[in-house]
Amino acid sequence: MSKSASEEAEFFFKEIPGGVTAAYGFRAGAISCGIKNPTATRLDLALVVSDLPTATEACFTTNKVKAAPVRLSQQHVKVGDVRAIVANSGNANACTGPQGIADAKATTKAVAEELGVKMRQVMVCSTGIIGMPMPMERILPRVSELNLALNADGSDQAAQAIMTSDTKAKSYAIEVECEGATFRIGGIAKGAGMICPNMATMLCFITTDAKVEPTELKRATQAAVEQSFNRITIDGDTSTNDTVIVMSNGASEAPPIKSRSSCTHIFRAALREVMRELAKMMVRDGERVTKFVEIRVQGARTYQDAKKIAEAVGKSMLVKCSWHGGDPNWGRVIHAVGYSGARIREELIDIYFGGLLATKNGMASNTPVKELEKVTQQPAFTVTIDLNLGSANYHIFTTDLSEEYVDFNAAEYSAAIHATRQTGLSLA
Repeated sequence: MSKSASEEAEFFFKEIPGGVTAAYGFRAGAISCGIKNPTATRLDLALVVSDLPTATEACFTTNKVKAAPVRLSQQHVKVGDVRAIVANSGNANACTGPQGIADAKATTKAVAEELGVKMRQVMVCSTGIIGMPMPMERILPRVSELNLALNADGSDQAAQAIMTSDTKAKSYAIEVECEGATFRIGGIAKGAGMICPNMATMLCFITTDAKVEPTELKRATQAAVEQSFNRITIDGDTSTNDTVIVMSNGASEAPPIKSRSSCTHIFRAALREVMRELAKMMVRDGERVTKFVEIRVQGARTYQDAKKIAEAVGKSMLVKCSWHGGDPNWGRVIHAVGYSGARIREELIDIYFGGLLATKNGMASNTPVKELEKVTQQPAFTVTIDLNLGSANYHIFTTDLSEEYVDFNAAEYSAAIHATRQTGLSLA
């Protein structure tokens, strides 16, 4: 059983297999197109389809430099009845000018014709290297094959196809009971680097067979994103392609979910549960990370103060490096608290590592350093910062920063360019 906590109450949900196809009325599939490398055989083009009309909501990157698929999908989601999501890895189709928009449109058009739906009922997502043209000659001829790959058990293949630097596919689904009936919510996601609050370099596709009123779906999606994907940070970067899409097709027998209906709080908590679990998977699978850290800020005067502090500590390179070394350096934590811009009183700050007091009233505690080291040397631990000024709190999930992360990201673009030239594809 899996547990989700909200501001109002706690709910318990049954975890089930199936990911993005766990909800009834959805199919998924994937094929290999050699998008990044024509000689590669890994899955890199995915399709998720609803066999029924949907209410659909989405959140996109806050980066002002937006990839072509983001710009197009922002328009298509306004239609509401989205029937399909087509997504590729290996190429972000970002910073590719008018041709990038044309390529995104061509992809949605081909998928729409294959499925027998309107072009605006198809959303498109991409992830991969920025600034390289899409190899459309490898994609468009394969759309019919992609359609044939669709099946009710295709979630795992779709999850694999959207991976880039991920080391494992990310999938999660739950079954929810409400008023004697059940509905399901499930999803897949990708993301391992360029992860920062206000979305991350990530794609997430969530489906539910609950019948959710569009207005309520929008509210629930925005709230769930804020409490999940907007609370993770790995390296402080925000990508050009970040997208979260939630599709509701009403295939279950559960009562309709409207604003203030009996199942509203349950649905919101369930959606938040799925997003939060997928978000935590992203952090645990961060590029070459070795530590998973939850930062809890409590006792702040305001919610914004708590948020500023959590994000300042979670994005501090000095703090993250100390965690990588298993060093309980509370001084680096408190200095980040100080520059966060939040209202604080230094002499009231308490800091805990895994429940052990490291800092009392802004000074070193009597806890032996060796005991604190036992906490920070673990692969997962919690850092709690109590400001003792009020009742507001906030939390985020973050990681350490390793030498391997630097090595991994040192020459990604150059390596991609050289690989492209070796295959004979023009970059002009």
